[in-house]
Amino acid sequence: MDNTNWAAEQLVFDSEVQRHFRWNFTMNVFDGAFFWLGMSFAATTTIIPLYVRHLTDSRLLIGLVATIAGSGWYLPQLLTANYIERLPRKKPVVVNIGIFTERMPFLVMALSVFLFAARSPALALFLLFFTLTWHTVGAGLIAVAWQEMVAKVIPVHYRGRSLGMANSAGTAMGVVGAAVAGTILYRFPFPQNYGLCFSLAFAFILLSTVFLALIREPPLHSHRPAISLAEYGRRLPPLLRQDSNFAWYLLARILTVLSRMGTGFLTVYAVERWHLTDGQAGLYTTVMLLGQASANLLLGMLADRRGHKLVLEIALVLLGLSMITALLASSSAWMYLVFAMIGALNAGDILSGIAISMEFAAPDDRPTYLGLANTVPGLFAAVGPVIGGWIASRGNYTATFLTAGCLTLIAWLTLHWKVREPRTSR
Repeated sequence: MDNTNWAAEQLVFDSEVQRHFRWNFTMNVFDGAFFWLGMSFAATTTIIPLYVRHLTDSRLLIGLVATIAGSGWYLPQLLTANYIERLPRKKPVVVNIGIFTERMPFLVMALSVFLFAARSPALALFLLFFTLTWHTVGAGLIAVAWQEMVAKVIPVHYRGRSLGMANSAGTAMGVVGAAVAGTILYRFPFPQNYGLCFSLAFAFILLSTVFLALIREPPLHSHRPAISLAEYGRRLPPLLRQDSNFAWYLLARILTVLSRMGTGFLTVYAVERWHLTDGQAGLYTTVMLLGQASANLLLGMLADRRGHKLVLEIALVLLGLSMITALLASSSAWMYLVFAMIGALNAGDILSGIAISMEFAAPDDRPTYLGLANTVPGLFAAVGPVIGGWIASRGNYTATFLTAGCLTLIAWLTLHWKVREPRTSR
């Protein structure tokens, strides 16, 4: 495509984006709302670790939940970026492939609980990890396409509010979902209680696909020639050498995902220390979602006005404070504050962790930057919770939380002093 034709297509594309902006903004909010409502019934920081604890006493396996949840979404993204980069429309990948790779695993997860948790715990544990891996890796396979679709249809100064409102609506609905999940865990016997929770998770995230499919994405062709995956890989090291700001950002994100090694153990830590029931511990999900819902709107507006780097710094401060508070807590009531902070930092980390990567590069390079920004830290997210579980098994949860706190401080220093806000630096 010559420059004249490409410029003409760009003008048509910009016009279509403006024409459908309100519709796409609304559909994006509804998609996020029902997706996060569904995920409140299968929260990887509370409900799934509690389910695993019914099947095994291994702290390493409990830590494996956070490893899969944290790394599965990250790892496949760079592998798909070269392909996604050349697609004029990203939505078909997100909807048509995502329904099988990201949504369907929860149905299988629910069935495995009903069929095997009571009579074959080892098989149920295997199927839990299999379906959780299927879901997270499947989400990672379509993640670049989804992020690029959002970047295309939502202008840069509205992305924070769009993602913030979507996540806030989802977490607000998720508060109700978490309360229902806590009631289910309390009133129904094991394993039916967890089977019901995972069934509701599947139903609501499947419903979110309807709104995702209604997004109106205009086509935009790339003027880059097609290259092989091997050649694409050879271009990545020079890119990082030339863009030192982005390279420092990647280092900060690596340290960030390692510093989250303690979050997957907070619920089990509270249950074991204060002898809580599953129903009581399930309330922590409600508090976490309240914190996330409240923070999403505030941080979304702050990100649009001041940039996403500041929001990521705030999230790291909250992460450090949550580890310190958990260590110093004198009763289980203090853990409500811990989970409120976890919810707020999740809001900032998800919202700005996605959106800031869209601002480091021009549109043609954006899928590559998105892939790097997620896959490289994802390699370390895979080992962080395992290291945390190993530290906990060799010593106790205190050592895990202290290690996480030290890494959080290093991550904040790197992000604050070495990374420039990409929106202004470009």
